[in-house]
This record gives sequence, structure tokens and C-alpha cells, in this order.
Amino acid sequence: MALDRFFRRRRPQQQASTDAPELWTQCPACKETLYNRDLDTNAFVCPKCGHHLRLDAQRRIHVLIDHDSFRQLSGHLHPTDPLNFQDTEAYTARLSRAQEKTGRPDAIMTGTGSILGVPVTVAVMDFAFSGGSMGSVVGEEITRAAEHAAQAGLPLVIVSASGGARMQESALSLMQMAKTTVAIEALAEKGLPYISILSDPTTGGVTASFATIADVILAEPGALIGFAGPRVIQQTIRQNLPEGFQRSEFLLEHGMVDDVVDRREQRQYIASLLGLLMKRSVSA
Repeated sequence: MALDRFFRRRRPQQQASTDAPELWTQCPACKETLYNRDLDTNAFVCPKCGHHLRLDAQRRIHVLIDHDSFRQLSGHLHPTDPLNFQDTEAYTARLSRAQEKTGRPDAIMTGTGSILGVPVTVAVMDFAFSGGSMGSVVGEEITRAAEHAAQAGLPLVIVSASGGARMQESALSLMQMAKTTVAIEALAEKGLPYISILSDPTTGGVTASFATIADVILAEPGALIGFAGPRVIQQTIRQNLPEGFQRSEFLLEHGMVDDVVDRREQRQYIASLLGLLMKRSVSA
């Protein structure tokens, strides 16, 4: 009995520490335990193996856009449930959970800012929100970002991270493929550059629409990029897929992307590229 009381008194102490998960992250590739502060200074790239960890929208803005230059445009639109969709749970419940988890109304953040002094309009998808799925709000926010860029005479940079169209909005989500594509055409008509950055993963209707119609398509190392997943393709064609299939390096080799750029080098790379396309100088 005394031994039982001894363990009962100490059981709450085993659950008392909540700091550990916030201080350390395990690399998904090499399983190295990484100090989060070191990850932050290294653009969330594993210093041991070079694996590019997934970023939420806020961290992506922090990594890509000049400090204190970002001005948010999105955040005023909220998704609805016009189909009253329910599978294992109601769509509204899924939305509420994703909104609480990420602190934003949907899987996108747009705004204006600068990259090494070059003004841009930027849109960043958030995989943490329902797998970055593209519903009506995501399509509308990207459309508005493209229209703003065209009106303001700014280049557009979109960072994609998505599992594709959002099934809970059915045809309404599929319509966003055409909608975003048409909006981006306005940039081409005004001679403004559009740069697309494909991060891990970029699949489905996002890949089949705005993510792959840019003037320059960049990808992060090791990113999964494609329409259907490799398992689905392999089961459909009943053949073994080549090694590295649908990874960014494979797509670069086969001409589907223009370059694979380490996240730590993207700011300089994009700023230099935009400087050439916009015929303006770039700060070091």
C-alpha cells in the first residue's frame, strides 16, 4: 500500500513538462533530434541531412519575405458548407478543428512584401490546414492576389503545399482550377512575372492548375509533386515506377520544373530572378 501511494504521488510529475515538444523536432528523414532554435535559423532545413521540413504559412512568410515588410491581404473570407457535406463527420466540424489548429480561416495566406528589397505579391498555402486542400476560399484568395498584383504592377510569388482540391466542396473546389488560371492570365497580359514554388507535397488539382503555369517553376529538394500519388499510378499502370518518381529532382531531369532550389538560397535566387525580369537592381 505504501508503495502504491509512492507511485501515485509521482505520476502527475511525469506529465508536468510541456516544454519538450516545443523545444525539439525529429527530422523525418534521418531521425536526428534537432533543436528548434537551430532549425529556425537554418530555414527549417535539417543541418545533418538537408531534408526540408514542412512549414506552415506564417513560418514560410518569415523565411521568404523581408522582415517587417509583409502586409496581409487575406483572412477576411471564411469557408461555408453549401453542400451540407458529411462523411465520417460534418465538414463544419473539420473546418472548426483546422481553424483552431492553425489560427486562420483557411489554407492560404496572401499579402504584399519584399524579397531583398524587390516588392512582390505573395500567396502561401498551409498544409497544416486540411492538407492544404483547395476549396472556394483558397481559390478566391489566390484570384484576388493575382488581381492585386496585376493592378499594383507587382510580380506574383505563390508557394504551394497541397493535397489537391477539397473533396468536401465537390465541384465547387474543382471550379477553382479554372478560376485561378484565368486570374493569373491577367499578369501575363501586363507582362508581370509569376514565380511558382512547389514544396512538399504539391499534388492534385493544385498541380493541375495555377502551380504549374508560372513563368518560372521552382521546387524544393525532395518535394513530392504530381497529380495522382505514386501508389495510385503504380496500381493503375501495374508497373514499377522509377526510383525518385514524382520527386522534384526527377521532375527537373524530365523538364517539368525549371530548377530545384534549396530553401536557404531561395530569397537570393528569387530576388535576382525578379530583378532580371523586372529590370531593377536587387539589394545584397
